[in-house]
Amino acid sequence: MKSRHEYQVKKIFHLLHFLRFRGTTREQMDEGYLKSFLESPLIPKDEKGLEFGGESPKRWIETSEVIGELKKQMKLAGPLVVVNFLQYSLQMISIMFVGHLGELSLSSASMATSFAGVTGFSIMLGMGSALDTFCGQAYGAEQYHMLGVHMQRALLVLMPTCIPIAFVWAYTGKIFTIIGQDPEISMQAGIYAHWLIPSIFPYGILQCQIRFLQTQNNVWPSTISTGFTSLVHILMCWTLVFKFSFGIKGAALSIAISYWTNVLIMAIYIKFSPACQKTWTGFSKEGMKNLLSFTSLAIPSCLMVCLEFWSYEFLALMSGFLPNPKLEASMMSISLDTSAVVYRIPYGFGSAVSTRVSNELGAGRPHAARLAVQVVLFLAITEGLSVSLLAVAVRGVWGYMYTNEEELIRYLAAIMPVLAVSNFIDGIQGALSGTARGCGWQKICAFVSLGAYYLVAFLLQSSSLLSSSVEESLLLQGLWMGILCGSTLQTFLLLAITMSTSWEQEVLSSLLCLIWSLRLISFGCFSLTTILIFSGFLRQGRPRAECVLPASKQIWHHEAVQINSQKKPPLIFSQ
Repeated sequence: MKSRHEYQVKKIFHLLHFLRFRGTTREQMDEGYLKSFLESPLIPKDEKGLEFGGESPKRWIETSEVIGELKKQMKLAGPLVVVNFLQYSLQMISIMFVGHLGELSLSSASMATSFAGVTGFSIMLGMGSALDTFCGQAYGAEQYHMLGVHMQRALLVLMPTCIPIAFVWAYTGKIFTIIGQDPEISMQAGIYAHWLIPSIFPYGILQCQIRFLQTQNNVWPSTISTGFTSLVHILMCWTLVFKFSFGIKGAALSIAISYWTNVLIMAIYIKFSPACQKTWTGFSKEGMKNLLSFTSLAIPSCLMVCLEFWSYEFLALMSGFLPNPKLEASMMSISLDTSAVVYRIPYGFGSAVSTRVSNELGAGRPHAARLAVQVVLFLAITEGLSVSLLAVAVRGVWGYMYTNEEELIRYLAAIMPVLAVSNFIDGIQGALSGTARGCGWQKICAFVSLGAYYLVAFLLQSSSLLSSSVEESLLLQGLWMGILCGSTLQTFLLLAITMSTSWEQEVLSSLLCLIWSLRLISFGCFSLTTILIFSGFLRQGRPRAECVLPASKQIWHHEAVQINSQKKPPLIFSQ
């Protein structure tokens, strides 16, 4: 027996098809054709007997389906993990070169990099992730031209956002001085951040380009381009820092040059590759419209990413208030670096599942979307257990990769089990966050992150610092336990949201958003919408992306629709 939501979806298709055929000016339907259409099945079956979205209504999942989905996600996740590692390595390579200039340059560049990540790069990363929803669902619905339109809108929103970020970076030195940092370090950090300004613009463009290709299941161009850029970056750092003696300025400038190189390579591929012929049709006026629609999802996407990212930066700041700040700050730096490197793997899984879920929802296949989530959770748990066990196994020697100080190595070995558990939870959380981006749940996930990290984790960390009963040697573990509790709460809440989701209802919500996105302004449209609302078809409280239908079921394919207010309103089609 088919579910109630599947039946509602078919009734909506039936009703919208009837409205189209009622008054089209492109071809006149005679009464006999209309009668036969109304008497036909709501959604015709194809030669394989498949119905809505080309998906069989069977409830049992076959092994071949699981293996097929596993292969699809691994083909996506593997290259995306490499891209994440390489992008993260660019700034680390610059800091490594700066480290050879002296302790002052190293500390200044590290502080400036952290500040730039909090105030700029994380914002671009978060806002760009809104394309996971927009482009992913458009591609699944076979409205390929909309991917280019969405990317244009993203660029028009992200580029102006870079301007205030650039102003903040220009005054980094003064900001550090005001908050009480060492004047000499503040001055050098300000210089480094000032020369980082040209990198924020290509970074924003690059996020849009990567997601534009990623949502098309085309990830190898990004991998090859980022790998080539990383090699160029090493040569550029050596040339500017040592050959031309630009010092700390050259290290920052090399990041901008590398990002622009990556953007140029990606732009050439998107422009001339046959794989992007349908999805990139050039700049258009349509890309300048509905910017508010993109912004309404980009802001929650930004908060969803930034709230979590900032909580770990606060963790580093809190370590400065511990009894032995020099030791604790070094320990925290190594811990955060280890967690950041490990997190690249589940973040790649999250990017893969966001593409799979959004594609399947756009194509009208709720069971395939559910299967994609189940598979990625299996991958995340398997990866989390493997990496966590490995971290515990090498806890005694891991510290030698960073230092030769025996005290620091013993300290790291003691805290490594906590890091292992944290990385395991973060792996599941990364997969669930990817699911949320694919479905368009960014707004509710932003509230989840706010409550988990700033109402729970921050309070636990503060109480750990202020408590007199906690031993000094356990204070750093207390800070990590606070962030672990927040991450665990976030993971359980996201898991509860995902498990309680009706995937048929998610497809239904995507279809109904078409009514709003086409701006049907007429009494007939109002009546239709009212009927749907009172029939229980519309879900409340969830802003969604500009939703689309599969090409085989599109009501208005690549066309704008206008309905006048006549007694028998015809549908006027225009290119």
